[in-house]
Amino acid sequence: MKSLFKPAFAALLVSTGMAWAAPDAITVGMVLEPPNLDPTAGAAAAIDEVVYANVFEGLTRFGADGAVLPGLAEAWEVSADGRIWTFFLRSDVKFHDGTTFDAYDVEFSLNRARAEDSTNAQKPLFAGIDLVEVFELGNIVITLKEPDGAFPWKMAWGDAVIVAPESAATLATNPVGTGPFVFSEWVQGDHVTLTANEDYWGGKPALARATFRFISDPTAAFAAMMAGDVDAFPNFPAPETLPLLAADPRFKVIVGSTEGETILAMNNKLAPLDNVKLREAIAHAINRQDIIDGAMFGYGTPIGTHFAPHNPDYVDLTGLSAYNQEMAKKILADAGLSGIKLRLALPPPTYARRGGEIIAAQLRAVGIETEISNLEWAQWLEQVFRGKDFDLTIVSHTEPMDIDIYSRPDYYFQYARPEFVALIDKLKGTTDATARSELLRQAQEMIAKDYVNGYLFQLAKTGVANAKLVGLWENSPTQANDLTAVHWVD
Repeated sequence: MKSLFKPAFAALLVSTGMAWAAPDAITVGMVLEPPNLDPTAGAAAAIDEVVYANVFEGLTRFGADGAVLPGLAEAWEVSADGRIWTFFLRSDVKFHDGTTFDAYDVEFSLNRARAEDSTNAQKPLFAGIDLVEVFELGNIVITLKEPDGAFPWKMAWGDAVIVAPESAATLATNPVGTGPFVFSEWVQGDHVTLTANEDYWGGKPALARATFRFISDPTAAFAAMMAGDVDAFPNFPAPETLPLLAADPRFKVIVGSTEGETILAMNNKLAPLDNVKLREAIAHAINRQDIIDGAMFGYGTPIGTHFAPHNPDYVDLTGLSAYNQEMAKKILADAGLSGIKLRLALPPPTYARRGGEIIAAQLRAVGIETEISNLEWAQWLEQVFRGKDFDLTIVSHTEPMDIDIYSRPDYYFQYARPEFVALIDKLKGTTDATARSELLRQAQEMIAKDYVNGYLFQLAKTGVANAKLVGLWENSPTQANDLTAVHWVD
C-alpha cells in the first residue's frame, strides 16, 4: 500500500490544483574543482566561480552586464586630480564568524594584497595604491600614486574582496566573508556546499543551500543534467549535446559571452619560441574556425589579439594571423627553422584537450611537431603558470580587460616588451575616454604584430539549467556563478 499511496497522492495534488512549494536548494555543476577557496591568494577561475558575490564581497562588484556596482561601499567619490578616492562603507555588515565589518578590514585587506610578500595572483591591481587611511569607521580614503579612472573597476575583481584579519590565514579551506552565503563544507574531489546567510546585510537569499559539484568529464556532465543530479551547469563542457537539451522542455540552454580570450600561449623567452618568426609561422598555421567547430561545436568568436570582441574598444586583427599553411611553411623556410619539436601542455578544460589535438595536427602539417602532455589543474598552475616550464599551452583568460598582463615581466608567457610596458603605464594614468581608446588600440596591435601568442577565440558561455530556475547570469563579465538573485519558479 505504501508504494502506491505516494504517487497517487502526488497525482491528486496536481489534479486538484494544490500549490507545490518550489525548492530552496540548488546543485550547480562545475568542470574544475578550485585548488583552494581564497580568491585573494589563487589564480584559478574556479575559486571565483564558487565564492565571488556568494561568500566574499569587495568595495565594488561586477553586475550581470559587466557594470561596476556598489558592494561593501554604497558610494564613492574621487578628487579633482583623480588620485584620492573616498569610499563610503555600508553599516551593520558582519562577517560570517560574527565579527563586525568596518574600515579597518578594508585597510587590512588592501595593504595585505599589495604587501611585498603578498600571494595575490593579481597584485598589479593594487600597485597604484600609495596610502590607505581609515578616515572614520564608515569611510576609507585611498590615495593613488597616479590618477586612475579604472580604480573602482579594479576593486570589483575577486582578488580585491575584503577579508578580516581574524580569519585571513585560513581562507583557503575555511572561507569567511560578508556575502549572502556561508561556507558549509568541502568534500574534495566532489563538492562544495554553501548555506544562506541569515544575517546578510542585503536580505536573506531565496536559496537556503547551494552545492557546487565538480564534473570534468563531458559525458558525465550530460548524464548528470539528464538525471537531474545537477540543476544548472553554467559553463557546460559538452556543447555537442546542447541541441538535445534545448529540445527537452525540462531544460533551457543559455548562450552568452565571456571575458575569456582563449589562446595558444607561447613561452616568449624560451628558445626557439624567442624567435618571432617561429611564433608568426605558428599563428598562420592555425585554423581558428576548425578549432571552434571541432573543440567547441561552433560556439566561439575568432580573435586576433587579447581583447574581447564585445568591448567597444576591440580592434579586429584576425587578418594579421590569417590561416595560411603555405605562408607558414615559407616563413619557417626563410628563417632557416626546421626540425622543430615543441611541448604542448594541456590543462583539463575540454576546449584545451580537444583544441590541443586539432592544433597539433595543424602544426604538424607545416612541419612543427608537438609532444602533448595532459596536466591536471594544480599541475598546470605549478608547472606552467608559476614554473614557466612549457613551450605551448592552451588556456582561456577569463579575467575582465586583462591586456595589461602582457606588461608583467614575470608573467608565464614572458613578453613584457619595454615599449608595451610604457604603453600600459601611460594607459593607467589616462582618464580621458578617447585617449584611453587610442592607447588600447595600440596595445592590441603591438601584441598582435609581435605574435606573442596564438589568438584563437573568445570563449562562449554555453550553459544549461532547469527550466524553472531563474536569475542565473547569461554572460560572464567575470568568472562567477552569482547566486544572489537565483530562485525557483513554479
